[in-house]
Amino acid sequence: MTTVQGSPLNRLSVLSTLVDAAFAFVRGRTKSGLVLLGAAALSRRVPGIGTAVSVLLRLIRRLR
Repeated sequence: MTTVQGSPLNRLSVLSTLVDAAFAFVRGRTKSGLVLLGAAALSRRVPGIGTAVSVLLRLIRRLR
């Protein structure tokens, strides 16, 4: 059985989503942190979803 590692860009996307989640927790945004953690987990299967969720959360915060 072979394991596909994924592209370095996908791994970078997962890592940046995890960093965004950590910053959300540090800033006291628990719900955003949990959403970002979930997106990072899904990003292993669906490339780019972590980045999309991160951008969407930033946009929502800016529009408030």
